[in-house]
Amino acid sequence: MGRPYSGTIQLGVKGEVGMKIFMGIMLLVSVFLISASGFAGDSFILGVAPHTSARVILEMYQPLRMHLEKSLHTVVEVVTAPDFNDFARRALAGEYDLAITTGHQARLLQTDAGYIPLLTYKADFKAVAIVAKDGPIRSPENLKGKNALGLSRSSLVTIWGEHWLEDNGLGDVSVRYVSASDSVGQLLVAGETAVGFVSLANFQKLSPEIQAQVRIIAESPTMAGRVYLLNKRYSSREKEIDSALWNFAETPEAKLYFEKNQLGGYRKLTLMELEAMDKYAAEVKRNLREGEK
Repeated sequence: MGRPYSGTIQLGVKGEVGMKIFMGIMLLVSVFLISASGFAGDSFILGVAPHTSARVILEMYQPLRMHLEKSLHTVVEVVTAPDFNDFARRALAGEYDLAITTGHQARLLQTDAGYIPLLTYKADFKAVAIVAKDGPIRSPENLKGKNALGLSRSSLVTIWGEHWLEDNGLGDVSVRYVSASDSVGQLLVAGETAVGFVSLANFQKLSPEIQAQVRIIAESPTMAGRVYLLNKRYSSREKEIDSALWNFAETPEAKLYFEKNQLGGYRKLTLMELEAMDKYAAEVKRNLREGEK
C-alpha cells in the first residue's frame, strides 16, 4: 500500500444526518489507512545523533530515507538534535522510531528505554586524540597545564578522551566542547587548544589542509560505533524494518555511501559489544542528570 490518498473526496452531504454519515466514513477510512500502513503517527522518524552538522546529516541519510519510505509505505523524516545530550533526552523520551547513535548511547537506549539494537557498521570505530603536527605536544606529559577540546560532553569520543586524560594523570586538564569534528581540527591548528578528541573516521574526513597539520597521539581500542536501534513500539515489525535496512545495503546508493564514508557495509552486533559500553553509558546518564539541576 502506498502513502495515504491526499486528493479531495467529494460527497453529496445534506443535513445533520448526512454530515454524521460523512464523518463516519472518514473515520473508517482513517482507521483503515493507519492499520494498512502500521504507522500510527504522521511519519516514521529516523533520528541521527549529531556526529556532524545537521546539513551533512540530512544529505548523508537521504538515500536511506527514500528507501525506507518505499519499503515501509509511509513518510520518513530524518532529524537530529543540537548536541548529544539533547539527542539522548529525546531518544529516551521515545521521539525517534529508528535511532542511529554511537554504542554508549545505544546501550543506554537499550537498557533504559527498551530500544532494540538491529545492526552497526563493519568498519572499526575508534576515538583518537590529535595534536598539532609541529607543535610542542609529543607525549601525554606535555599536556600538563594545557586544555583540550571535544564534542558534546556525552559524545563517546569525548568521554573516552576524558578517561584517557585521567589515566595519564591529567585530570586537571580543562575540556571545552564544540559541535563538529572539523571545528576541533581548525581550532587545534589555530593554536586554541593543545589536544582534540574526534573519531578516527572523522579525523580521516578532515580537509587535506587541516589533516596535514595534525597528528594522532593516542588511539582507543575498537568500540561499538554507530548502532541502529528500533523503538520498542515497533517490536511487532522488527523483522520487516530490519529486512528493509539489509535490502538497502544492497542498493548502489548504499554501496556508494559505505565507500565514501569508509564504513564497509552493515553487520550484526555481537552479544557483548553493547555490554562493554556500560561505563560510558553511565557517564551519559550522569551528564543528563547534571543538566537537569
